[in-house]
Amino acid sequence: MRRKDDKDLFRESTMTFGEHLEELRSCLFKSLVGLMIGFVVGLYFGGDVVAFIQTPLNKALTAYYRDQVPKDVENRLDELRRAGYPFPDDADELQLFIEEIQKKNMTFEMVYINPNELLIRLKEADPKRFADLPEAEMTVGQQSDSSFLAPIFLWRTLDNDPRIKTKSLHAPEAFVIYIKASLLVGVLLASPWIFYQIWMFVAAGLYGQERRFVYTFLPFSLLLFLAGAALAFRYVFEPVLKFLFIFNRELGIDPEPRISEWLGFVLMLPLGFGISFQLPLVMLFLERIGVFDVEAYVSKWRIAILVIFTLAMLLTPADPTSMLLMAVPLTFLYAGGILLCKWFPRKSSPVDAID
Repeated sequence: MRRKDDKDLFRESTMTFGEHLEELRSCLFKSLVGLMIGFVVGLYFGGDVVAFIQTPLNKALTAYYRDQVPKDVENRLDELRRAGYPFPDDADELQLFIEEIQKKNMTFEMVYINPNELLIRLKEADPKRFADLPEAEMTVGQQSDSSFLAPIFLWRTLDNDPRIKTKSLHAPEAFVIYIKASLLVGVLLASPWIFYQIWMFVAAGLYGQERRFVYTFLPFSLLLFLAGAALAFRYVFEPVLKFLFIFNRELGIDPEPRISEWLGFVLMLPLGFGISFQLPLVMLFLERIGVFDVEAYVSKWRIAILVIFTLAMLLTPADPTSMLLMAVPLTFLYAGGILLCKWFPRKSSPVDAID
């Protein structure tokens, strides 16, 4: 038995370098057209997307300032006690009060008021309602006397706290953010078409009998990309932000995130997760076309884990939490890729074809 003639074997997939470049140009142009259509549609939803992508950040900031309430209250009370103001020392009652306040997502601000001035203003605002209040006698000199001032705690919900709102420092920044958010919508809407063009470019350089794998892998590739991006947005952002805010709390530096920096963070992390989640399909595809086999995947697992953690470090921000949240799922996906190759073994390779 003899091997098929090489000309017959490669006839269907033979492409010159120029033809490969032409195919790449065509796929890139079609992908760009799809992206532009998605971007135009995304302009309608840009504002809603800007509000939506701030949700994890607002939750993390709310938790950050809510957790600071007990320490801030204790520090303020200590200051007032040292200044000679009488306050109850019932620690248990105070702790129950703070816990109740935290459940309601509230914070406080301590201000000083002049009780006599308050009495006068209340009677002026509603004489009938506050008719039973005692008359306040206050001279001009007493108005500025600090001994007449009394500290009070003003409580407010964190929903209306300006500290949990992202900041915009430049006039054009809001417009740029709106355009980027619309582009993000465009990428999501056009992602099926873009993935189709990518796989079509790959298929153009394959043997005829290998191209059928492209049509099988395409929908799963898209699903894995969306699953990785959704995982990052739903489960990764909040723990990563909590970890990073630990250093703000320890150093006594309150975070003031800018919307442009946050959007860059939002774009980078889900994109890295979506691309990395293609690992099982890439492994199966390489096994199908004969580049690797199951034995190679199994024997080189230590190197694979090292590569996974290195890529996770490069595709995530500079914190161990996000790196581990990417590397651990990828490790399981690597094992899943090996199982896929075992369950659907490659029957033959084109270069092994014989009469």
